[in-house]
Amino acid sequence: MNWWQKLKKNPLARLGALLLLIFYLTVIAADFVAPYDPYTSQPDGSLLPPTQVYWRNQQTGQFIGPHVYPTTQGPTSLETGDRELIVDQEKPSPIRLFAQGREYKLFWLIPTNLHLFGTVGEGTINLLGTDEQARDQFSRLVYGGRISLSIGLVGIAISFPLGLLVGGMSGYFGGWVDAILMRAAEVLMTIPGIYLLVALAAVLPPGLTSAQRFLLIVVITSFISWAGLARVIRGQVLSIKEQEFVQAARAMGAKPFYIIVRHILPQTVTYVIISATLAIPSFIVAESVLSLIGLGIQQPDPSWGNLLSIATNASILVLQPWLIWPPAMLIILTVLAFNLLGDGLRDALDPRSLQR
Repeated sequence: MNWWQKLKKNPLARLGALLLLIFYLTVIAADFVAPYDPYTSQPDGSLLPPTQVYWRNQQTGQFIGPHVYPTTQGPTSLETGDRELIVDQEKPSPIRLFAQGREYKLFWLIPTNLHLFGTVGEGTINLLGTDEQARDQFSRLVYGGRISLSIGLVGIAISFPLGLLVGGMSGYFGGWVDAILMRAAEVLMTIPGIYLLVALAAVLPPGLTSAQRFLLIVVITSFISWAGLARVIRGQVLSIKEQEFVQAARAMGAKPFYIIVRHILPQTVTYVIISATLAIPSFIVAESVLSLIGLGIQQPDPSWGNLLSIATNASILVLQPWLIWPPAMLIILTVLAFNLLGDGLRDALDPRSLQR
């Protein structure tokens, strides 16, 4: 049984892969999936609860299919503190799949003005309600996923080549090269990652854009993440470099860096693949924590972390829970999906299982 067949027979690994496929396809096609612009406010629509979908006309009782009504916030009650919802039941707005909307390019290639779903008429469908700026929460979650899901991929694209190269050089050359590189790695491993991120993010210039902050967060996180991988790769290289194919390449006059990159590091690919799937969640959590405490991606640009930052407001937590639970659940499900996939890959690529 090869590793691919073993992976496909692991139900938890399949579940993790399916969740990640859905999440990444959704954020890639965010312009198509999200019904509204994540930066546009709706008139008198601050802190609306999730839109209620009706099937019968509320005035005539006639079945007209799924529809919503224009909804706005009324004045706050002085007695209860609740805000009255004003629903205009004279203007039913049918819900349609592939609804017309603003023009954009699907997957940045195909011009279109379709959205996955939307309404016809004055009513809006806010699946997860609206935030304090009257912006559609579902649309902001979908667009925010672009940052939160890409930061892990960009992070390992920076940290893993660095860890592989440092670990490969340290294990192959040994001696003073090994001593210097490993001592540097050990120093980095003693630094608490989240505290370093908070300290560095706090001294960043206040005028940075979200894109610049995104890049800085990725670079800082990657800089402190390569050390553990380098130490493991070094241990593997110490044994691999003594094998016959490496000795043969050295006898034929191959240069050390060619041997490391061409012959030794490819032998570590199994561990690297597994480690990558388990490392991506740490980047996602780091971005979420920084954005949660106000040091990451800044409003109005959405990310799952800064959408979760309003959880620090007790009144929002109690009165508008629809703003808190969706980003929290998406972060939890993404981290869980990567861990399930990583565990499945570890089992499938285990040499002992491949020999059965």
